[in-house]
Amino acid sequence: MSVTVLVPDEDGLHALGELAGVRPVRYSWREPLPPEAADAEVLVPGAHRPEERDAVLGALPNLKLIQLLSAGAENWIGSVPDGVLLSTCRGAHGGSTAEWVVAVLLSIYRELPGFAADQAAHRWNLHATDTLQDKRVLVVGAGDLGRQLKRRLAAFDARVTMVGVSAREGVHSVDELPALLGAHDVVALMVPLTSRTRGMVDGKFLAAMPDGAILVNAARGPVVDTDALVAELTARRLRAALDVTDPEPLPADHPLWTSPNVLLTPHVAGSVTGSKRRSYAVVAAEIARYAGGELPQNLVHGEY
Repeated sequence: MSVTVLVPDEDGLHALGELAGVRPVRYSWREPLPPEAADAEVLVPGAHRPEERDAVLGALPNLKLIQLLSAGAENWIGSVPDGVLLSTCRGAHGGSTAEWVVAVLLSIYRELPGFAADQAAHRWNLHATDTLQDKRVLVVGAGDLGRQLKRRLAAFDARVTMVGVSAREGVHSVDELPALLGAHDVVALMVPLTSRTRGMVDGKFLAAMPDGAILVNAARGPVVDTDALVAELTARRLRAALDVTDPEPLPADHPLWTSPNVLLTPHVAGSVTGSKRRSYAVVAAEIARYAGGELPQNLVHGEY
């Protein structure tokens, strides 16, 4: 017997086609499901709207596992049918997201936007800049993304402190954050969006950061209180690099666009060449475990 897996694209067919005991079948949210859907045990979701998702889930009577292509699962929490497992793509996007964090920190400290403006104005503005070397970086989130970032920052001689849900060797507890914030030049958010992390970075959190510190959000927009951050940026007390915002997409008239001291990108930290290949490599490994009678390694328990 083989495990039928519904996949949203040709990449999925190719990635799963060589797995023993697995039968990948292409489907679309916007078209009638193929006849094989009646036997499908695994769903790899593609892009969807909530009403389309619910319709598909209701048409899969044998569904046992939803295997995501994303590391975040917040859009699925509360929507998974009873008895169905949910597994993320943790491990696929950490490297590119960590690379984005390093890129924006280098851009800010080495004043690359300013030099680009000088180039456009044909202005030779020779001066020294700051450096990432020896900066104290507080990485909030000690999972795959946080570990990937720590490894890359070490190459720039930055000093990294890790924070996770609970304390363990080399990782501080999130309960220690109030005492840690004031001693760091950068706070990099690498956490999933859960009820505990939503709004975590509020006015009190930001006020505890030292003058001139940089908040980097590579997590999810609602982790940060946007109004509180805009207030700090407008006062020019803090700086920020944001790949995610709340709301998102950011409306054209939102004050974040014109706030000083902020570098914005449109949720592209993980949008790099090869990302689909890396995602399906994780997906294939998870489905191979399931087909072999094991539980996937990236199962979501509760909210994460």
